[in-house]
Amino acid sequence: MALRSRASATWDGDLTKGSGSVSGASSGKFKDLPVSWAARTEAHGDRTSPEELLAAAHASCFAMALSADLGRAGTPPTRLEVNATVTFDRVAEKWTVVSSEIDVKGTVPGTDAAAFTNAAEGAKENCPISRALKGNVRLSVNATLS
Repeated sequence: MALRSRASATWDGDLTKGSGSVSGASSGKFKDLPVSWAARTEAHGDRTSPEELLAAAHASCFAMALSADLGRAGTPPTRLEVNATVTFDRVAEKWTVVSSEIDVKGTVPGTDAAAFTNAAEGAKENCPISRALKGNVRLSVNATLS
């Protein structure tokens, strides 16, 4: 059976001066996080953005996929530290997500740098969020074995 995840958003006002909020309806773990257009295009301040939430989704999805791949290879990680940077930019007069760059540092007993990099490339290509973005967003990964 498929698991469905839900979120909700509200918005008040016009695009540039208005603001809103987003909540995780499925888990209830985040509620009424403030969002604004300025948080997407100028500076985050104390607000989040869809792109920051996408970066969080991509980082966590990638970490799970890489952990699974390393475990299947017989070298489960002790720790993975994953940072995702999503870039939102204007392209041909339209705002769009242009890239998601992943930096991963891993503690993985029993593996070497080449195998870790190979596994990271595989996770970049195959985690569900990467697959959702593929073809629309430039994906990259930088892997460092500690």
